[in-house]
This record gives sequence, structure tokens and C-alpha cells, in this order.
Amino acid sequence: MSDRKGCGNMIKILLVDDHLLVRQGIKKILELEEDFQVVGEAGNGEEALEILKEMKPDIVLLDINMPGLNGIETLRQIKAMEDRQKVIMLTFHEEREYLIETINLGAEGYILKDAESDSLIRGIRDVNKGGSYVHPSIAGELVKTHKKDKPEVNQDLEALKKLTRREKEVLKLISQGMNNREIANTLFISEKTVKNHVSNIFKKIHVNDRTQAAIFALKNQRDQ
Repeated sequence: MSDRKGCGNMIKILLVDDHLLVRQGIKKILELEEDFQVVGEAGNGEEALEILKEMKPDIVLLDINMPGLNGIETLRQIKAMEDRQKVIMLTFHEEREYLIETINLGAEGYILKDAESDSLIRGIRDVNKGGSYVHPSIAGELVKTHKKDKPEVNQDLEALKKLTRREKEVLKLISQGMNNREIANTLFISEKTVKNHVSNIFKKIHVNDRTQAAIFALKNQRDQ
């Protein structure tokens, strides 16, 4: 464990991937950051769930495709836990058809395994601060897939009509991965006001979390 900063300032990360070399590579990248601490590693979903019973990391980096208990089922069980840790899915391009399911289960982020290290670091920081993160190169594909799965465009348009001008501004900033404090600073309003707007947005567009809201915004950006 690193003692470079106090424990309260560290972002504690559980790394879950069935390939040892992948885990070692990601771990080396993460440990270059002074405020990142890999507190555990697991080679499958079962191991990850056992570790989560003992420790409470801030972020779980979770591979989608694993033998035994795969990433989707592991995510489902993590989100059913009392603490509901924030989860970032690790994926290859060809696995994007699974991502809509993980969105619906409440994953906060999606990062490609072959992404630049800066994307991984930014994604962890954004999610830890309460935002969401979708790697730019798969954001468009997510929207396309979501459109195929959700053809009810008219319902989306009706939901958009219910949003106020300010709520649309907040929704756009959510889609850019901003957390409540960053939105408040950008719009020169209080965090409490932002929190109220976010709650109203979720109700009006019928989503449960920021990632679903971000995908909704990207899917309907031309109509906003």
C-alpha cells in the first residue's frame, strides 16, 4: 500500500479481470497516480464479490467477459449490495452489444482496454467525483445500439418537452461527465439547486442514474 497521501485522499480501486497480464498492466498505470490505490485484485466475479464483503473500494474496474460469473452478472450482484460501489466496465470494441445491459444495471463508466492511459485515469476521477464516463470512441456506438433497442423516439421527444431550459442545460453537462459541483460552477448556481434539477430530470426522462441520462442526452442531442 502507498503512503504518499493520507488514506482519506486516496481513490481505492478493486481491479477485476481474468487475464493476469491485463491486470498487471492496468495496475502499473494506476499506481503512477499519487491518489490511486489498488486495494485488491480478482480474476473472476466470484473472487470480486468475496473481496467486496471484506473491503469497500471507491471504484471497481470490472471486465465484462470473464469465465464463470461474468461481468454483467457480477455487476448485477454488486448493485444489489448495500454499499453499491461505483463500477467502471472494461471492454473491447466487439463487446459493446453488452453495454446497454450494463447501463440498465447501473454501471457508471465504460472504458476500452486498449484506450490511452489518460482516458482510464480521467474516467476513474470523473466517476469517483459522482459523474459518469463513456470512452469517446464508443459513445456513438452506444447511442446507435440504444436507438435500436429503444425505438420509441416520440416518447423521448415528449420527455424532452417537459424539461425546462435550465434542466436541458444541466442534462447536457451531465452527458459531458460533469458532477454536481462542476455543473454548479459552470452555471453559477448552488449544488443544492443542481441536485434538485438532476432529480427532476431523472423523473421527467424516466431514467435511474447519470449514465442513463447521459446516453439519453447523446441519443437526443439534435432535438434539445
